[in-house]
Amino acid sequence: MKKTLFTFLLFFGALFFASAQSEKPLEITPLTGDFYVYTTYNTFNGVAFPSNSMYVVTSEGVVLIDTPWDKTQLQPLLDSIKNRHGKEVVLSVSTHYHDDRTAGVETLKKKGVRTYATEQTLELCKKEGNDLPEFTFSKDTVFTVGNHQFETYYAGEGHTPDNIVIWFGKEKILYGGCLIKSTESTGLGNTADANLQEWAHSIKNVIKKYPKRKYIIPGHQGWDNKSGLEHTLQLLEKNGY
Repeated sequence: MKKTLFTFLLFFGALFFASAQSEKPLEITPLTGDFYVYTTYNTFNGVAFPSNSMYVVTSEGVVLIDTPWDKTQLQPLLDSIKNRHGKEVVLSVSTHYHDDRTAGVETLKKKGVRTYATEQTLELCKKEGNDLPEFTFSKDTVFTVGNHQFETYYAGEGHTPDNIVIWFGKEKILYGGCLIKSTESTGLGNTADANLQEWAHSIKNVIKKYPKRKYIIPGHQGWDNKSGLEHTLQLLEKNGY
């Protein structure tokens, strides 16, 4: 009996260790200057899948561009930012209404962070039952926080009806969110709320508006390659769009 119990405990312990090892932690990767890409993981099609977001360290505090996909990673992210930079998050912008962009927004509000999204994103969050941003904007908007400035741009429907991109003109960083696919992507991912007929047109609008792109950050997977926009067009064409 003791031997059986020991074997069971050993087996259970091995499973627990394997499970712990398979869990993906929060990852923070310097991009350039005051800009950092942070990656969290959640389950998509039964496997742990990465979601990219970004933060910017300014003279007045830290700006989050989208939130962790996994809400449990929000506090570790805030702690990491505080420990690394000695600053608090003061503002966040969500680029569409899915929970890989809005999860934890209400927690940020309780901490005094100014949380923003478009009016359309707010309405879709209400409909979906997702966290609600406190402030909204109806048109493309320029934000200035301390020594950094960025603008939002709605190019049209694509991954979702409300997806926007964010442009940091001085650094030539295009944060595309889920409108733009990584060059590592072999498919279009979650298209449940996509407008597949308009997606390519929206991508072409982004290409035209921001021709001098030094960095492109897609919503998921790697960002080393700057051809995400063109790759997204190729994927759409491959799928008949």
